[in-house]
Amino acid sequence: MNEFLNHDEDEMWLLSQVREGDVKAFEQVYHIYSPKLYANILKLVKSVTITEELLQDTFQRVWEHRHTIDTGKSFRAYIFTIARNLVYDYFNKASRQRLLERYLQVKEEKAAEKIDHKLEQKESSLILESAVRQLPPQRKLVYTLCKIEGRSYEDVSKTLGISESTISDHIVKATKSIKAYYLSRDFVYKSIITIIAVLNF
Repeated sequence: MNEFLNHDEDEMWLLSQVREGDVKAFEQVYHIYSPKLYANILKLVKSVTITEELLQDTFQRVWEHRHTIDTGKSFRAYIFTIARNLVYDYFNKASRQRLLERYLQVKEEKAAEKIDHKLEQKESSLILESAVRQLPPQRKLVYTLCKIEGRSYEDVSKTLGISESTISDHIVKATKSIKAYYLSRDFVYKSIITIIAVLNF
């Protein structure tokens, strides 16, 4: 049989049979129109699986609405319009899905960044506490009072009975010592992370 029905009367008769629920007539319509529909859909969606699904959906739509077929109008235009609309629906749905996936990905990335940031803050805090504990007693006390509790040099000077210049000297040396300690701990920490990453690669 030709790709499309050659005579309007033959087409009108066949479609009238489909309207009446004739499965055999519907199968003939399927065999006549499916090859061209398949080729057109495949050109658009670039997927055999999706093409087959959309083709089946097209004919299912025709069968479900067979009572509305107008035998006086072009059935070819009718069925190709159905197929085109289904393709548009597919692309709209796929586009929304991609947007949703991207949105969720961004949310996950931001959540991961927050967790990493909190872990880094906690790690830094622990390193700082450990570094302060390594200081000589008086230097540790001066640093704690000035830098952690936020008291002024003058206030700490009166409290401890030492000069402000001595306090300043303690702070400078404590800061230098803490910085060196932090850098050494940070280097070790990053080295461990690098080794773990390599071992898990």
